Amino acid sequence: MDRRINESGRGYVPQEEIKIPPVYHFPPPIIKSINWLFNFFFPWWIAYFAFAYLGWFYLSPSIEKMAVLDISWILLIWLRNVFLLTIFAGGIHWWLYIRKNQLLDYKYYSRWPNEKSNKFLFNNQVKDNIFWSIISGCTIWSLYECLILWMYASERIQTISWNESSLYLILCIFVMPFAGGVHFYFIHRFLHIPKIYKIAHAVHHRNVNTGPWTGISMHPLEHIPYFSFLLLWLLIPVNPYIITLTGLFWGIGPAQSHAGFDKLVLFKNKTLELSDYFHHLHHKHFELNYGNIYAPLDNFFKSFHNGKIPPK
Repeated sequence: MDRRINESGRGYVPQEEIKIPPVYHFPPPIIKSINWLFNFFFPWWIAYFAFAYLGWFYLSPSIEKMAVLDISWILLIWLRNVFLLTIFAGGIHWWLYIRKNQLLDYKYYSRWPNEKSNKFLFNNQVKDNIFWSIISGCTIWSLYECLILWMYASERIQTISWNESSLYLILCIFVMPFAGGVHFYFIHRFLHIPKIYKIAHAVHHRNVNTGPWTGISMHPLEHIPYFSFLLLWLLIPVNPYIITLTGLFWGIGPAQSHAGFDKLVLFKNKTLELSDYFHHLHHKHFELNYGNIYAPLDNFFKSFHNGKIPPK
């Protein structure tokens, strides 16, 4: 398959079928599992770690200030999250959709987002996505994060320092996306109940031809359960850096998975894995691939699609 749109003009389709990660095989093949885990965490997690480091150590109020609930520092957290989302989602959007650096190469759909459609706010898909992402998404994400940070800062729940238990905290980071994937699957299935879908989830699913800003473009009634995964850290003590990292992973990470391009062309035809074809198929067909491939509950609940067999 050429990297450009296929002969039918429908867009790029990866040659390889989607497979269940080797870590879920029994017994798991050691070398393949290590290789898959390495590719899962790198290189994109370097960006998430860096954004969380910048966000927590340089763009957050002091622990002492957060010990008292106050709108000033809550607003600062919201502005920080808006800034980081804009840098990440906006940067990918600028590179692929404004600068159009690689044209339609590796794009799942051989057309650009809708600039004139009355199904979107402002009759524009990108403006619609930015509105829901910032006004609703960043607000609800920030409120969850502020609640947990306030409880840590006011010593209502325990804080773990890196000097105290670094291996434990590394394990929490390692487990977080997989536990979040389980949470996402069940939340997502709930959102596909017809009445719930019509009220809330339909806002996200208006985006079939997705882009970076589609990631957390959701109705507030979807953002509330989606970001509720952060509440895990009320039950499991961690370091505040991990709280910020968790919010960012679920807040800016979807900009990558919804970017609409399978690969990012760098230089001299070097490419970097970008979007999630597994989730793209969900936006295309709706009633399959509800979760994430790294927490493959779809395979268990018979809603898995490998990208090759025509969906029923």
